[in-house]
Amino acid sequence: MKRFFKPVERDSPSKKPTLSSSSSPLKESETPTENASAAIDEDTTKKEPSKFLTWNANSFLLRVKNNWTDFSKFLETLDPDVIAIQEVRMPAAGSKGAPKNPREFKDDTTASREEKQLLMRALSNPPFKNYNVWWSLSDTKYAGTALFIKKCFQPKRVSFSLDQSGSKHEPDGRVILAEFESFRILNTYSPNNGWKEEESSFQRRRKWDKRMLEFVLKNSDKPLIWCGDLNVSHEDIDVSHPEFFSSAKQNGYVPPNKEDCGQPGFTLSERKRFGSILKEGKLMDSYRYLHKDKDMERGFSWSGNPVGKYRGKRMRIDYFIVSEKLKERIVACEMHGHGIELQGFYGSDHCPVSLELSDVGPTNNGS
Repeated sequence: MKRFFKPVERDSPSKKPTLSSSSSPLKESETPTENASAAIDEDTTKKEPSKFLTWNANSFLLRVKNNWTDFSKFLETLDPDVIAIQEVRMPAAGSKGAPKNPREFKDDTTASREEKQLLMRALSNPPFKNYNVWWSLSDTKYAGTALFIKKCFQPKRVSFSLDQSGSKHEPDGRVILAEFESFRILNTYSPNNGWKEEESSFQRRRKWDKRMLEFVLKNSDKPLIWCGDLNVSHEDIDVSHPEFFSSAKQNGYVPPNKEDCGQPGFTLSERKRFGSILKEGKLMDSYRYLHKDKDMERGFSWSGNPVGKYRGKRMRIDYFIVSEKLKERIVACEMHGHGIELQGFYGSDHCPVSLELSDVGPTNNGS
C-alpha cells in the first residue's frame, strides 16, 4: 500500500516523548501526554465540546504509515472537538514480567522505540497537535483506546475504568471516560461476543453488558455520550443482510441456546441486552434517531472483506449513544464511509462516525 506519511529526521534523545506535568487541574494519573499538552486559556474553558468523532482505526500505527494524509485532511475539514479512537494496537510500557503502564507506549526495544517515535511525530503536527490526548493501552499489540480533546476544552476528570476507581485501567485498555460540567463522554472498545460458549467469548460479553448497565444506572446524574466500537448491531435495519448474519456460523458450531446463534454482534442475546441498556439507562441511538430508513450505501460502519463471502456484507456497530436528555441538542450524526469498496474508511474496516450537538444555551444546560 502507498506510504502517505512523510518521514522526518529522527528525534534526538533529549526530545524523547515523555509524560508531562500538565497545567491541568486533573490528578497526575489523569493528565494527557506531552505531545498534546498546553496551557489552557481560562476564557475558552467556559464552552464545552459539541462536535465528536469516533473511529476504530484497526491499528493507529498502520493508519499513520499508510493513510495519514487523507485522514488528516478529513479531520481538518470536520474539525471535531473530541476524537475517540479504538483499536490503537500499541503495547503499553513495561518490561517483560513487570507491571505495565497503560498510559505510555512501550519503548524498551529498538522496534518499539521507532514505532513510538513515528506515532508521536505524526501527532505533533496539525491537526492532532491541537489536542490533548489520553491513552489506555493493552499489554500487547491488541485493542487499546485513545481520547483526543481540543486544548481549549478542559475535562473535570478523566478515568479509565467503568468503576472509575482512580487510575485503574480496564483490561486491554477498553475504556476512557471524560467528565465535563454538563455531560460525560465514554469511549469504549466493547469485547467481541465470539462464536462459541467459552470463558473468553460469550461469558466475557455477558459480564461486560452487565457492567455497562450498572454503569449507566449508577451515573444517571449527568447526561452521557457513549461512543466507540460497541460490537453490536441492534436491529435488522442495522445490518445489510439480516438472514445471512442470523444464520452465520463458524466451523459448523451451533450454540445450545438459539439466542446465541449467528454472527457475533448480531445474536439475539446481545441485541436484547443492548436494548435493555438503552431502555433502562434512558439512552438513545443518535444515528437512528435522525436516520429512520435503511441506507445500503452509507448506513453501516463496518464492512467485510471486499473479497470472499463477506463481500458487500456490512454492519453498524460503531455508535453515538446519548442520554435522552440530550435529544433536543442532536444536530447531526453521520457515517463517513460508503460502498463495499470501503471508500472513506482510511484503511480500516470501520469508518469514522461523527456527532454534532447544539451549543448549551442559558436555559439549556443539558440537564
